[in-house]
Amino acid sequence: MPRTLKKSLPHIALLGYLLVVLFPFLFVLFSSVKKDNNSIALNPFGIPKEFVFNNYVEAWVNAKISTYFFNSLYISVLASVVSILLASMFAFAVTRMRQGKWNTILFSLVLIGMLIPNNALMLPIYTIVRKLHILNTHWALIIPYIANAIPFTIIILAAFMRSLPSEIEEAAVMDGLKAPGIFAKIIVPLTVPAMVTVFIVNFLGNWNEFLLANYFLSNDELRTLPVGMVQFRDQYQMNYAQMSAGIVYSVLPVVIIYAVLQEKIIEGVTAGSVKG
Repeated sequence: MPRTLKKSLPHIALLGYLLVVLFPFLFVLFSSVKKDNNSIALNPFGIPKEFVFNNYVEAWVNAKISTYFFNSLYISVLASVVSILLASMFAFAVTRMRQGKWNTILFSLVLIGMLIPNNALMLPIYTIVRKLHILNTHWALIIPYIANAIPFTIIILAAFMRSLPSEIEEAAVMDGLKAPGIFAKIIVPLTVPAMVTVFIVNFLGNWNEFLLANYFLSNDELRTLPVGMVQFRDQYQMNYAQMSAGIVYSVLPVVIIYAVLQEKIIEGVTAGSVKG
């Protein structure tokens, strides 16, 4: 086998895998600019003969995709940011502050939180939300999203913080900084790559979450995008062209975030694996 061809085989395999992964999205993208359901049925996988961009306008305005979109965006971003804030402070406490055996005990309790399946917590969460009188409000999603993301976020950030050299903190102490100052001015800037990584993971989980949003929100104006997409029907039948436009809207924020933050994501995934 020629040497050039041997080197090209991994790239060819990856290219084939990329085409397989992207093909469903291309189908949705082409369907979103087709005229109606009949055009999709007659030419399901082909490029449309006539591009109908009005589907995006109809989906955004008439189908309330704009309402669902901004509800999901607001809830996902807020829950992700707050979970990172709380988890980073906890991770700093158990990794960089000397608390004896309490560090191990508290970190073990966090690990236990990852062992409980989310579906098993549906009834307890509903009971707590109802007793707090926040049912059918966005807080009914924000608080559980934050609580659900904290264990995973702590584990990732704690692993990253352990890799930071202790000499940095010793120098900061010599400069007169105390624990809050060390955390805010030293640890947080160095931990940004890991925070970006967990932000992406938490954001995706919150953005795509369906069960809690479906059961805890009954007002249509409060619904998130996954629930709104399920209820996306016109008067007589499902409009697949507008549905495809709505799916493109749901994918767009994720694509933008990955495009803008891809370097930080890779850095955050790899940096904590090597001891500083």
